[in-house]
Amino acid sequence: MTGVLLPLARHPQLHSCDLEETRAVVAQAFCPHELTLEHPRSRLDARYQAVQIGGLGLHYLDYGTDVRVAPGELGDFYLVEIPLGGVSEISSGGQCVTADRNTAVVLSPARPIETRRSAGSPQFIVRVGRKPLESHLCRTLNRPVHRPLSFALGLPLDTPAGRSLLNLVMLLRGEIENGGGMLNEPLTLARMEELFMTHLLLGQPNTHSEALHRGEQPVPPQAIRRAREIIEARAAEPLTVADIAAEVHVSVRVLQDGFRRYVGCSPTEQLRETRLRGAHAALLEADPETATVTSVAVRWGFLHMGRFSMEYGRRFGETPSATLRRAPGEAGAGPRG
Repeated sequence: MTGVLLPLARHPQLHSCDLEETRAVVAQAFCPHELTLEHPRSRLDARYQAVQIGGLGLHYLDYGTDVRVAPGELGDFYLVEIPLGGVSEISSGGQCVTADRNTAVVLSPARPIETRRSAGSPQFIVRVGRKPLESHLCRTLNRPVHRPLSFALGLPLDTPAGRSLLNLVMLLRGEIENGGGMLNEPLTLARMEELFMTHLLLGQPNTHSEALHRGEQPVPPQAIRRAREIIEARAAEPLTVADIAAEVHVSVRVLQDGFRRYVGCSPTEQLRETRLRGAHAALLEADPETATVTSVAVRWGFLHMGRFSMEYGRRFGETPSATLRRAPGEAGAGPRG
């Protein structure tokens, strides 16, 4: 591995050939477990890197040789394990999956787990707390849930849902590794966490999939009016579609259907339009000597600078940098109707 920049390299936690040290450090990050070498004479070369961003933990773990890992049951968190190479055999809850570059796994609490990893099987792991994910499920359904949330074990990465989740995880990884500033903004961070949990709930089969995809009663118009008021008043906050749905007492899916019916766009599009207007106003007032387009965009929750510039130009007829170069208060092109 000499000379190779490993994932999350700026956040090293462990590099060890000692089995007990490795087990102790990884157990502290996740949970107590058994760790044994598949071949007693083989040499462990464990590398572990990790960072916490908001409610999501990102981890890189490679044992460097064939190992067996048996944590029993996870306690209060879920794991999405994305193989970066090699092959692993994972069994949990009566299911068995061979994980490789095309197949990740989702590990759920209260299900015994046993894993066999081959040498050269590094994993990129996302950890999300049980309580935040179950709370997000309740907000999405707009009702309490009493049945435990458990996911299917295998997560195909070559499907649209799998690719979407993988792209989101790689965006988070890239921001961390490249020292990007967007994850320092509460608005952006809340959006990223919500996106990840929503993708996981809707894209990966689970014990609530039927309810998540089932049609519901149409939303009353007054709920849509209230939702639009919330968006206008609080777009600069770490506001998510799930937050809005909870405040107007409907599910996320019902809110989305209602917006398409009464407004002609999704709540996400309405929120983005409001934030675009907020970014436009902020750029008009900003000092071009001290402010940057990126800092303003990130403050208003835009994650992808290229897409922000394209949407901004379409909306206001000029680039964000052109708006920023104007003197504060100088008249310019207003938003197109």
